[in-house]
Amino acid sequence: MLVSFGMRLLLYQHLLVVLIILSFVGHGYARVTSTFVRSEWPSTDIPLENEAFAIPKGHNAPQQVHITQGDYDGKAVIISWVTTAEPGPSKVQYGTSKDNSEFTAEGTVTNYTFYNYKSGYIHHCLVDGLEYNTKYYYKIGVGDSSREFWFQTPPKIDPDASYTFGVIGDLGQTFNSLSTLEHYMQSGGQTVLYVGDLSYADRYTYNDVGIRWDSWGRFIERSTAYQPWIWSAGNHEIEYMPDMGEFLPFKSYLQRFSTPHIASNSSNPLWYAVRRASAHIIVLSSYSSFVKYTPQWRWLREELKKVDREKTPWLIILMHMPLYSSNLAHYMEGESMRAVFESWFVCFKVDLIFAGHVHAYERSYRISNIHYNVSSGDRYPIPDKSAPVYITVGDGGNQEGLAGRFWDPQPDYSAFREASYGHSTLEIRNRTHAFYHWNRNDDGKKVQTDSVVFYNQYWASNLHRRRSLKKSHCKL
Repeated sequence: MLVSFGMRLLLYQHLLVVLIILSFVGHGYARVTSTFVRSEWPSTDIPLENEAFAIPKGHNAPQQVHITQGDYDGKAVIISWVTTAEPGPSKVQYGTSKDNSEFTAEGTVTNYTFYNYKSGYIHHCLVDGLEYNTKYYYKIGVGDSSREFWFQTPPKIDPDASYTFGVIGDLGQTFNSLSTLEHYMQSGGQTVLYVGDLSYADRYTYNDVGIRWDSWGRFIERSTAYQPWIWSAGNHEIEYMPDMGEFLPFKSYLQRFSTPHIASNSSNPLWYAVRRASAHIIVLSSYSSFVKYTPQWRWLREELKKVDREKTPWLIILMHMPLYSSNLAHYMEGESMRAVFESWFVCFKVDLIFAGHVHAYERSYRISNIHYNVSSGDRYPIPDKSAPVYITVGDGGNQEGLAGRFWDPQPDYSAFREASYGHSTLEIRNRTHAFYHWNRNDDGKKVQTDSVVFYNQYWASNLHRRRSLKKSHCKL
């Protein structure tokens, strides 16, 4: 009896300690600034002759193959690739059997110039009418130069559909980038949410800009040919280079990467939305007009009204520029977009907002600053159960290196921050909770560093809050 009583007492003591720790976390006091310092590989791009950029064998063989979601609900993909010698057919042969391509889809082909660089022939092909939760094999190209790949469609739209997303940003094409990409491919992620700044080709000049877009397309193909990457654009996609006679923003990006913007009634490929499994994903453009009455502002207002948390409980937003960051790099650059949209994000109880731009990792608590204006109100972010968690993952590995200087002391709204390369995974289990991990690339090893269980803002809340959101009293 004494032993039993002593064991129970010890158990109660442990339980009390856990509850105390959780109470501190819940009130935002368990802030962490990691002291880890890694000896990183040099932040220089991999040489073009490296096997990471290998050109596929065969005359006019398709290269730079990548797929993205092709419709609103996940029953279509857009398959893109490049041929270099001649256009060749823009045809995709596909089916559910590796040995029998029973269906055919026809796409389009285009090319563009940038300074004196002339691109290869860029193909985009919509493959629609797919079945959910099905593995498809597809073939592009002709004869001995044809290439074969496969992809898996998501489960049907359902509040309890489980699904794993990867989150990558600011990747570039260094050896650190390669480490991130290879580690992600071991993670079990099924679709990448990409938060902008792709190739960093704009760090080059003249013809090398286009050449580095080509090398990046071959670099990422090891993943993008087999699963969708949901694209968003960053500042390095703008490529406004008047000294080279290039004035059209996003020229290379828009030619090479297609998005299903029309399916969500968007007038511009830079902002759009998709639904996948149990998630409603909204992509915003940090470098397009977003103030009141602009096309992006009007579109987002209508898209938020369409969100149905009974079908897709997880509301996720992607953008490039973080709205909250305690890193000295790019500090408060997202303030104007925060001022315009934050009240909407809080009112609609957005679950998560992923951003890049800052070359470090940071996760916030659920906080908001919607009561502040230039005349009155709280000057600092405060805890807000209705607010999103803001996560910065601009740590893919590009040649600009890490942003290692944070504000000191760490702000109350910042839960965890570290200047290391890595990627994240979001494992949605059902309508109520998801497992989130940030994985540090620790000199060639995938190290799980920041792990959190997120509870859904709609289904994990009480019935009163759920009813209030369903009635949607948000002022838009």
